[in-house]
Amino acid sequence: MLFQVYGDNAVWQWIGWILVFCCLIGANELARRTKTGGIIAFLVVPAILTVYFVTIYVAAAAGADWALNNPTYVHMTSWFHYAKLYAATAGCIGFMALKYRWGKIGKSDWFKCFPFVIVAINILIAVVSDFESAFRAWGTTWVSTEGVTLMGGWHNVFNGVAGIINIACMTGWFGIYVSKKKDDMLWPDMTWVFIVAYDLWNFCYTYNCLPTHSWYCGLALLLAPTVANFFWNKGGWIQNRANTLAIWCMFAQVFPMFQDYSVFSTQSVNNPNVNLTVSLIALVANVLALGYILVRAKKQGVNPWIQEVFKGTKDYEQAIARAA
Repeated sequence: MLFQVYGDNAVWQWIGWILVFCCLIGANELARRTKTGGIIAFLVVPAILTVYFVTIYVAAAAGADWALNNPTYVHMTSWFHYAKLYAATAGCIGFMALKYRWGKIGKSDWFKCFPFVIVAINILIAVVSDFESAFRAWGTTWVSTEGVTLMGGWHNVFNGVAGIINIACMTGWFGIYVSKKKDDMLWPDMTWVFIVAYDLWNFCYTYNCLPTHSWYCGLALLLAPTVANFFWNKGGWIQNRANTLAIWCMFAQVFPMFQDYSVFSTQSVNNPNVNLTVSLIALVANVLALGYILVRAKKQGVNPWIQEVFKGTKDYEQAIARAA
């Protein structure tokens, strides 16, 4: 098994997973369908949380007990969590600018490459984290600032390389559209080929570097936007992904006890052989995805990053049919 989902808390762990999955889908729908929902979710709430985070760290530096014992201060101290939260939120704001054509930026053609840039940054943040474990504890373990035991080795290297390849699997950087209902930013060329490769890579990242959180952020969080894309929001996967990631990061940063010390807490098996297997699967999937993209691009005689390569496929055509 990948996770320690057995024993007295097994029922609670499954209930927790279902709750996270369903709530993320619901929160994404509220945030994407109206301008007001998006502004509240990705401008108002993050602004309030920023004041909260700064207040905690200033008070902790001054020696205030309430801050030193605050769950966010004690359990969510890694640079990665803050980097991911604000990078994902920046993505959501940029996507809304494109979707609602805010200002000169939202109306400009050059800004259509923003989704590629922000997704690449988010991937690189995780790649650096994977390589950090390999550097800190090659063939052994190290304890993060949050007290989590992490292993370092080839699994980090393989998955770090898979992440870099995954960036190259994003095609049609300027092929960004707005849906007819103006409720979605669409990237039709981001088909199942990229989505599956990304999900496998990102799951492996969480499994390697967030073993106490992967049950939720490696499965429920990844499946929520993927399910939405495949069933009712075709072409909107990257928007779904950014929205659910930002919302989850906000929740996890303020309420770490849900994952870390409650009946819902779920550990991975933290076995180096399992980590290595998962990393190899992610690497092979991304190599195959990039290979397929390059072959398809060569047949069409197009640049796969500047031009769209999946025209004519079912996924692409269903997505582009939704565009205004």
